[in-house]
Amino acid sequence: MSSSPWEWLWKGDEDVATPFLTGAVSRCAPSLCGLLKRRDAYQGTGHGPVMDSALVGKVVVVTGASGGIGMATARRFAAEGARVVVHYRTGRDRAEGLVKALGADALAVRAELTREGEVRRMFAAVMRRYGQIDTLIVNAGSWASESLPVDEIPLRRWRQTVDAVLTSAFLSVREFSRVMRRQRRGNAVLVASTAGVFGEAGHLDYASAKAAMAYGMVRTLKNEFVRLAPHTAEYCGGRINAICPGWTVVPRNAAKLKDAATVRKVTATMALPQIGRPEDMANAAVFLSSDVLARHITGQTLVVAGGMEGRLLWQPEEIDPTTA
Repeated sequence: MSSSPWEWLWKGDEDVATPFLTGAVSRCAPSLCGLLKRRDAYQGTGHGPVMDSALVGKVVVVTGASGGIGMATARRFAAEGARVVVHYRTGRDRAEGLVKALGADALAVRAELTREGEVRRMFAAVMRRYGQIDTLIVNAGSWASESLPVDEIPLRRWRQTVDAVLTSAFLSVREFSRVMRRQRRGNAVLVASTAGVFGEAGHLDYASAKAAMAYGMVRTLKNEFVRLAPHTAEYCGGRINAICPGWTVVPRNAAKLKDAATVRKVTATMALPQIGRPEDMANAAVFLSSDVLARHITGQTLVVAGGMEGRLLWQPEEIDPTTA
């Protein structure tokens, strides 16, 4: 006899597994077979056995999920058997294509996350569909492509970036917290950036907004979430953590990262001299979202950047040793 009822799930015997299921999983019994098959299909891709994350049947909202890290994260949660909400703002075709690939348990929703009314409507739509939200992945944001020193950054750009990154995160987390208060369950992962850890010359707006997410927001909300979703003998309590990706191959920088000189420069401060992939961030998000695997982790900022130690500020030829 197995010591864990979840073992039956991995064997695909839903008839035996059903009596053991509680909470969200038991409520979604009609679609359980499909979720299990999705897990089995992922295990058959050569990735090996899937660790017991206990995410089968959980409802996960991923903002900014129509490409890059968000899309990889949505796919990874679906592989764990979660029911995924794919948020998008402009990438409708990509979002709907992803939902089609993920199956009938997924949902695509459009919202401009800097507008209160649209954020409220998005969460209301999710609650009507599923009746619960277990995890929020705050991934949506924007990056001004032009590198500008602080004395040249227009106020308009500053406000646009802070709104797109920080205000959208605040409105999303605030609405999710209201759901948490009612269901007394939930956790969140904020996707920040190494720009918020080490700074990013030429992008003060982005670095400042991401730093606020990675530190101020996470450190504050860890103490609030556990009161919205209190710890009990059966439940770890509401949690929130942040991921800070380093250089990662995503559509906006894929062309730049094909340049050998650029790759050498950006990996020069990494212990693991390789560029991150969206799947690296997705795996971290899944881990931190699991109330089984990460039950005792909250308020933490995880840098996923190959052991990055900072920025390469000067080339050797730029240093004058006589003035050093």
